[in-house]
Amino acid sequence: MGPVDVGDRFFRAGSVVLQLESENKFDAIREVVLRAPVFQQIDGLELEEFAQIVIRRELELSTGFGHGVAVAHGRTPAVEDSYVALGVSRSGIDYDAPDGLPVHLLFVVANHPDQQMDYLKIISTLACLCRSDTFRNELLSSVCRDEIESKLGAAFRERIRLPVGSA
Repeated sequence: MGPVDVGDRFFRAGSVVLQLESENKFDAIREVVLRAPVFQQIDGLELEEFAQIVIRRELELSTGFGHGVAVAHGRTPAVEDSYVALGVSRSGIDYDAPDGLPVHLLFVVANHPDQQMDYLKIISTLACLCRSDTFRNELLSSVCRDEIESKLGAAFRERIRLPVGSA
């Protein structure tokens, strides 16, 4: 594993993109997909094509949860497992969230069309974690990618009950 043992099969080292520059949701989705090392390392995943899949899904229904959080997602047979990346925006992204607030934590999920249970676990875990003001503030106050990855990996591991290093 990389320098950080995030300890979760969904949230791996190289999943965080700090300081997103995009101000609208479609550019921000594309930026997370193109900049997240975890997506860059997937053999056979065409990043621009995957970004378009996620954007098309977003056009159907906004994935803004509220409280400054959005979870965009796309299904593609180009991935065998499910992957999660997080883009952090200090200034906020205009996202059409239900509460009208800008998004500061933009998660992007990639999963295989046959991985419905993994997808549901990921969405459920993120929804539960991001309801907590304390957890959101911990992520936003972190200045280091490794710190955010460790916090998210530990939270996923605890919520999903996976042992460290499981695959």
